[in-house]
Amino acid sequence: MADTVSIFVEKLSNLVLQEAFLFGQVEEQVKLLRDELKWMRLFLKDADSQSLCNEKIKLWVEQIRNVTHDAEDVIDEFILDMDRRQLRLNTLKFLKCLPTCVGFADKLPFIHELDGRVKEINIRIERIMANRSKYGLEALMASNSSSTTDQVVAYKEKWAQVVEGSDVVGIEDGTEVVTQMLTKGEMRRAVVSIVGMGGLGKTTLAKKVYNHSGVKRHFDCIAWVCVSQEFKPRELLLSIISSVMSLSNEEKKEMREVELGGKLRECLNDKKYLVVMDDVWSIEAWSSLCSYLPESRNGSKVLMTTRNKEIAAQANGHEVVGHTDSQALVYELPIMDDDESWELFLKKTFGARDNTHVPSSKTLEELGRKIVAKCNGLPLAIVVLGGLLSTKERTEPSWERVLESIDWHLNRGPESCFGILALSYNDLPYYLKSCFLYCGIFPEDSEIKASKLIHLWIAEGFVQRRGIEKLEDIAEDYLYELIHRSMVQVARKKANGRVMSCRIHDLLRDLAISEARDAKLFEVHENIDFTFPNSIRRLSIHQHLIKNNISQHLHNSLRSLIFFTDPIERKDWRSIQKHVKLLGVLDLGRIEEDYILPKEIGELIHLKFLCIKGYFNRVTLPSSIKRLVNLQNLNLGYNDSYIPCTIWKLQELRHLNCCYGEMSSQFKLNKCMNGYLGVEQLTNLQTLALPVGSWLEGDGLGKLTQLRKLRLVGPLAPYLKKGFFDSIAELTTLRTLFLGNWQVDKKKTLLNRVGLKWQENVVEEKTLLPGLMSFSRHTYLYKVHLYGKVDKLPEQTEFYPPNLLKLTLSKCELEDDPMLILEKLPTLRILGLLRGSYVGKKMVCSCGGFLQLESLELNGLNELEELTVEEGAMCNLRTLQILSCDKMKKFPHGLLQMKKLEKLGLIRTSGKLIEEVQQTEGEEWDRIRLITFIDK
Repeated sequence: MADTVSIFVEKLSNLVLQEAFLFGQVEEQVKLLRDELKWMRLFLKDADSQSLCNEKIKLWVEQIRNVTHDAEDVIDEFILDMDRRQLRLNTLKFLKCLPTCVGFADKLPFIHELDGRVKEINIRIERIMANRSKYGLEALMASNSSSTTDQVVAYKEKWAQVVEGSDVVGIEDGTEVVTQMLTKGEMRRAVVSIVGMGGLGKTTLAKKVYNHSGVKRHFDCIAWVCVSQEFKPRELLLSIISSVMSLSNEEKKEMREVELGGKLRECLNDKKYLVVMDDVWSIEAWSSLCSYLPESRNGSKVLMTTRNKEIAAQANGHEVVGHTDSQALVYELPIMDDDESWELFLKKTFGARDNTHVPSSKTLEELGRKIVAKCNGLPLAIVVLGGLLSTKERTEPSWERVLESIDWHLNRGPESCFGILALSYNDLPYYLKSCFLYCGIFPEDSEIKASKLIHLWIAEGFVQRRGIEKLEDIAEDYLYELIHRSMVQVARKKANGRVMSCRIHDLLRDLAISEARDAKLFEVHENIDFTFPNSIRRLSIHQHLIKNNISQHLHNSLRSLIFFTDPIERKDWRSIQKHVKLLGVLDLGRIEEDYILPKEIGELIHLKFLCIKGYFNRVTLPSSIKRLVNLQNLNLGYNDSYIPCTIWKLQELRHLNCCYGEMSSQFKLNKCMNGYLGVEQLTNLQTLALPVGSWLEGDGLGKLTQLRKLRLVGPLAPYLKKGFFDSIAELTTLRTLFLGNWQVDKKKTLLNRVGLKWQENVVEEKTLLPGLMSFSRHTYLYKVHLYGKVDKLPEQTEFYPPNLLKLTLSKCELEDDPMLILEKLPTLRILGLLRGSYVGKKMVCSCGGFLQLESLELNGLNELEELTVEEGAMCNLRTLQILSCDKMKKFPHGLLQMKKLEKLGLIRTSGKLIEEVQQTEGEEWDRIRLITFIDK
C-alpha cells in the first residue's frame, strides 16, 4: 500500500518541477497534495504491516489507497485532456514542452476544473489524517508494534553470485520407491501417482524421479507437462510433442487437437515412454490425453502429481476396468518428521548443510524448534519461514516476535501453511510487497522471464530510485531478495549465474491473488463469468473468450491490461480508446497472424510498456507511435515489423526489441519532416534489437553508452566499416552481443507467409564479416553470438572479451579448426558451434584446453568426421550435444575418461556412432550409456 502512495508522490514531484504545466492556485494545491502524501507514506510504512491485525487500521489504509487512486486519476485525466487540446491546436511537440502560447480563455476552464477537483482531494486527505487521532489509531499502532516482526536486515544479492535453491522445498523423499514403480512390475501402460497436500513437495519429488539417471536410461523418451486448474488439451499436447518429436511452427499453428494427438500417438507407438503430468486437479485432464498415449505393453508409464487421491485411483481405473491394484501405484508423500523438519529449517535459515551450524544459544534453539513445530511438517512452510528468519537478527526477542506472529496468523484459519505464508508476506518490506503480489498475474505454473518481470515492475512504478543505480539493477535486487526469502523460485539461470526465469508456487500465487484483490492491485481473469469491480487498477486476462466481450471489463481506472491469450481484435480498440485512456502497461499477448496496431495507440500517452509477441508474422506500427513520449519498453518479439522513423522521438525508451531471433525484419524508414532524427536520440537505451538499415550510418550507435544488449540482424555487409566497429568499441557496458550477417531474398519472402520454413528464404551474404575487433575493454561482455562468414578467428586471446562465458558461432564457414584457439579462452563455460560454423573434417581438443568449459554443442557441422578429445581436455564438461553431424561415425573415446560428464545428447547423428555407444562393452561405456539421450 505504501508503494502505491510512493509511486504517485514521485509523479507529483515531477509535475511540480514543470512550472509551465501548472498555473496559479492549482500549483499550490498540487504541492499541498504532494506534501500531505509524503507524510502519509511515512505513516503507512508502519500501518501497512499492521492492517491485518486490526480492522480500524485496515480501514484507514484502505481509505488512503482510495484517495490516492482518485488523485492519480484526476492528474492523469488532466494531462490527457491537455494533450488532446494541444494536439488539436497543432502546437504540441512533446508532452514535456507544453507551450506558453495557449490563450488565457482556452486554459481557464481546464485550470478551474483541476483546481476544484484537487481541493476536494486535499479535504478528503485532511479528514483521513485527522481520523488517526480521532479514533485512536496512533495508540493502536504503537501498542501493536511489539507483536509485529522487526525490521528487515538489508539484503543484497549481486547478479554474479549463484542463487541457491531452484526448488522451494528440499526434502529427502521416496525417489527410489517411485522409480521402482515406474521401471519394475507389469508391462501395461499404467499411471503412477504422487499424492499429497499443497506445499508437501510433490513436484520436487517428481522432478527428482524425472531426472534420475536410471529412469532416463529405462525409457526411450520422456516428457514433462504442467497441467494446473485451467488446462487446455491442445497446449498439453504441444508441450509433450515438443519433448519427443519435431513439428514446424506452421504445423503447430494449423493442426487441430485431434491431428496433434494423432501425431503424438504415431510417434510414441513403438517407444517406451514416460509422460509426467504435474499438478492435476481433475480427472478430465487425464481423460483429454489418455487416448493419445499408446497402450502398448512395453513398460510405458505416466507419472502424475495431484492433491486428490481419488483422481489418482480414477486415472488408473480409467484404462483397466475392474483393476483393483491401483493402490499399489500411488505414493502418498509423508509429512516430514521433527528431525527432517529441523534439518531443513537450519539449511534455509543458516545455510547449514548439517547440524554443525545451530542457533547460538539453547533458548534460541528452543524457540526455533517451536517455530518449526508450527509448520506441521510441511516443507513449503518451513522453507518460507526459514527465509523470513534468515533476514532477522539472531536474537531471542526477534525470534519470539516471529513466534507470536505465527500464532496470530494461524488463528486466521485452518490452513496452517497458508497462515505461515501470509505471515511471510506480511513481513516483507513495503517496497517488496507489490512486487511479490504482481507475480500472481502470471498463469499458474508458468515460467516467468526475469527480464520481463523486472521491466513490468519498473513500468508499474514499483521500483524506487536508489542514488544513481539503474532501476533495472534495483529491481533485480528485489527479485533476489524474494528468492532469498523463498517467496519466488528460480527456474533457469543464465551463463553468468543470473536468474533467467523464475516461478511462484501455486499456494503462494493463491495468496498473491487474494491479497492483491483486497488491495485492489490487480484482478486475474480466469473465469469468463466473473465481474470485476470498477476500481480495479490492473487486469490480467487468461481466458480466451473474453475478447468477445472485452468492453464490459474496461473502465478508466484501469492502468494495466495484460493478455496471456490472443490479443484483442481491431474492432475492440474503439473500446480501449473510449474506456481505458490512462493505461501505463499494455501487453497484447502472442499473435498468430499479421497485426496492424491502430492509430488510436497514440492516444495512450501514459503508456510505458507495450508488448506484442509472435513468430514470423508482420506487426505494423502507425506513425502516431511518436506520441507515446513516456514509453520505456517496446517489444515486438520475433516479428517482421514495420516501424516508422518517428520511433526515434521516444527518448524515454530503455528497451527496444523489434527484431528478436534469427528471422530478419524489414525496417522501413519514412522521411522525417522535421529534420534528422536518429538512434543517437535514444540515450536511455539499455536494450537495442533491430534489423540493420540506413540508421546504422554515421556514429550514432556509439553514443548509446548505456547499452547492455545489442542485437543486429540482416545484410550487415554495407555497414561493416571502420566507423561501425569504432562504435561497437565505445559500448563498453555491453553484456550480450549478437551480430547476424544475412540477406533476405524479398522475392521469396512471400513463400514464407504461406508456410515455408524461413530458412529457405535466407540467402547468405558472401561478404566476409571482418576479423574480430579487440573486445579487451568490454569487461561486462559475457555472451557473444556471431552469424556470418568469418575469415579467421583471432589467435590472440586479447581480442576476446576478458570475461567471456558463452560463445556461439553460426555460418562462419571457418576452415581452420576453431578449437585450437577457443580452448585457450580462460573463462569460457558454454560453446556452441552451430550450422556451418566450421567446414573442416577434424577437430581436436588438446590436453589442458577448455579448463572452464561446462557445455559444448556441435550442431549441423556437415563435414565433421572426427572429434578428438585428449586426456586432460575439458575436465569440467558436464553437457555435450552432438546434433546433425552426419559424417561423424566414431565416438570420441576421450569422453570415456570425463567423470563430470552428466548429459550426452546424440540427435540425428550417424547410425554407426549410435551403434558404437549402444553395443560396446565395458564399465566406462556403461556409464556413458547411462547419461546418453539418443534421438534418431
